[in-house]
Amino acid sequence: MTNMEPTLLSTITCPVCQYEKEETMPTDACQYFYECEGCETLLKPTAGDCCVFCSYGTVPCPPIQADGGRCCTTKS
Repeated sequence: MTNMEPTLLSTITCPVCQYEKEETMPTDACQYFYECEGCETLLKPTAGDCCVFCSYGTVPCPPIQADGGRCCTTKS
């Protein structure tokens, strides 16, 4: 099995104003808050997601990518 590097770029789309911005995701933690540059709404993850990238991004966060769909806030 090949150890692939996680994708670090994800485009976040604001659910309020549909503003999109490509962001670099942190590799060592989940990002819980994100302020939309379009409408200044403070985004938080939706129920069941660990971070804003998993909820509003085009790519899930690196911890989810690396651990097969599990993350720091979803591990038991």
